[in-house]
Amino acid sequence: MTVSVRRPDGPPAEDEEWDLAPIGLLQSAQPWRTFRWYKGQKHYSGTYWSATMRDHVIYESRLELSRLLFADFDRSVRGIVAQPFLLKTVLEGKVRKHIPDYLLLTGQVPMVVDVKPLHRLSKPEVEFTFGWTRRAVESRGWKYEVWSERPTVELENIRFLAGYRRDWLFSPEVLDELRGADLDGVSLGQATCCLPDRPEPQVRSAVHHLLWTQSLVTDLDRPLSPSHVLRWVA
Repeated sequence: MTVSVRRPDGPPAEDEEWDLAPIGLLQSAQPWRTFRWYKGQKHYSGTYWSATMRDHVIYESRLELSRLLFADFDRSVRGIVAQPFLLKTVLEGKVRKHIPDYLLLTGQVPMVVDVKPLHRLSKPEVEFTFGWTRRAVESRGWKYEVWSERPTVELENIRFLAGYRRDWLFSPEVLDELRGADLDGVSLGQATCCLPDRPEPQVRSAVHHLLWTQSLVTDLDRPLSPSHVLRWVA
């Protein structure tokens, strides 16, 4: 099995043995495909500014965007590479090729992600491709994930908090004051009023930023409301 990447400063690299390709090469890859724009296209493509990457990351569907949101929200993810490489192998007498959707670099082992709607996972060609891709990824001791639709409420909460991901928009002084406040066990509604000398909208947005960074946590399995209880993360 071989792997190819698109380098930032040149043409695709020559095929390399998958087992021997260094992670440094893969994590610096440029997206394998470029955007395809045409009238009536079914997929919604675009770029997402990732707080993790401090840069834009591409996606080719709304479902891929949802995976990006979850990756950006995940504290263990330290790097996100879209369409990171082309895998190629020979199976059953035919050349098989596949480009995974994302490579996530974590504090443990890399994770290769394919995004596919749930209703398409049972298609034979999808099962076959994801099957040999999983074997290839796990042969390196890495993780492989097939991502499908997630609960709507959780997704919408993370999408909402992503609006507060740009750290330079928040006053360091207000954030420090909040970190020094006794917010453990306090409701979200009460937290927005905990700094009476600061404008309430400024405090509320700073609390949401702390929820995005997961300095504060709360239950995201139900729609966010003033009654949500906050907890500090050590």
